[in-house]
Amino acid sequence: MSTNPARIILKDKRDAPFRRGHPWVFSGAIEKTEGEITPGTEAAVVDRRGDFIAWGLCNPNSQITVRLYSWNSKEKIDERFLRERLSNAVALRKSLPAVFTGRESEAARLVFSESDGISGLIVDYYAGYLALQLTSLALSFKLDLITKLLQELLKPKGIYLRTEKGIRELEGLEISDKLLSGGRPEGPIVIRENEIAFEMNLTEGHKTGFYLDQRDNRKRAAEFARGRRALDVCCYTGGFTLNLAKGGAESVTGIDSSAVAVEAAVRNAQRNKITNVEFVKGDAFASMEKLLEEKNQYGLIVLDPPRFAQKSKGLSQALKGYAGLNGLAARLLTPGGILVTCSCSGRVTREEFRGMLSEVSQSAGRRIEILEERGAAPDHPVSAACPESDYLKCFICYVE
Repeated sequence: MSTNPARIILKDKRDAPFRRGHPWVFSGAIEKTEGEITPGTEAAVVDRRGDFIAWGLCNPNSQITVRLYSWNSKEKIDERFLRERLSNAVALRKSLPAVFTGRESEAARLVFSESDGISGLIVDYYAGYLALQLTSLALSFKLDLITKLLQELLKPKGIYLRTEKGIRELEGLEISDKLLSGGRPEGPIVIRENEIAFEMNLTEGHKTGFYLDQRDNRKRAAEFARGRRALDVCCYTGGFTLNLAKGGAESVTGIDSSAVAVEAAVRNAQRNKITNVEFVKGDAFASMEKLLEEKNQYGLIVLDPPRFAQKSKGLSQALKGYAGLNGLAARLLTPGGILVTCSCSGRVTREEFRGMLSEVSQSAGRRIEILEERGAAPDHPVSAACPESDYLKCFICYVE
């Protein structure tokens, strides 16, 4: 049996992004393969001359055929490699101001996939527990090793696997939510953000249970809220809503299509003794149309919808969706109102989102001035080599 590693040979002039560190090799960039290539195969990616570029893990069933991890020809994707990457990721969070110390009631993203050099792995910390999410079939073959290393590094009370919607179609990854190590909490976990207590469920809900990436944006939005009547569309469990209320909003209405999320938002308001809020279950578009019919107006509106574009072919439809939502908000805002509008669709670039706002401004006849362009909290760093990791856009706008 040959001991030569499998090789992925790239097409001519397709190697530049990977030499710069981009970790995704799509099938269209590959000329041919050598050796047996099956899901999880570790392979050397080389150019047409055979010169080494990087080591990667393969998934021939995915558009991302190879995910790259190491650009050192002598470094394999083994236990030592993963231990070092995980340790470096945690060390970064500990070095960031007021992000992660490991205290009870704290929450932070400890591993952010491509940005931490472990494409396909997300690890979030919630008050002593870890929520782990895989978005790569190839990396899933190392799940037991990753679990062991996280247990050694952080000694959590428990590690729970969360799966992302649509990952089976994208990667062929067939896994279910389950406990990987330790125990699971009895009931909701309570975390604190910006001096507000939130309950989150390690085993249910969106993402890994909470939208950690919006932490700083919620705090910043609250600074514009004083004295304004506010609306939080797609409020989930009340993240923006309660920050706005605590920031001095006259009143805040939160809308979400999930009854479970609305019930949790109500409990969060009660837990913090915040009374100038109300929560409504409803579709974002239909609810905003109804508010317009009732001639409601608001001094501040937050739009934080779920991801509209999972694949590149859905980009046009996603931009139409954002335009529709922001158009409704422009009509609901008082003159001089503040619009905090977000997109977590990595397929939508900042330029495209800005262009959408320009179109909304023209169609609504309201001048929109962008005051700030923001992104995810610093525990969600952006890889300079992988612009797709700059997925979260949060624009704070003045609407004349």
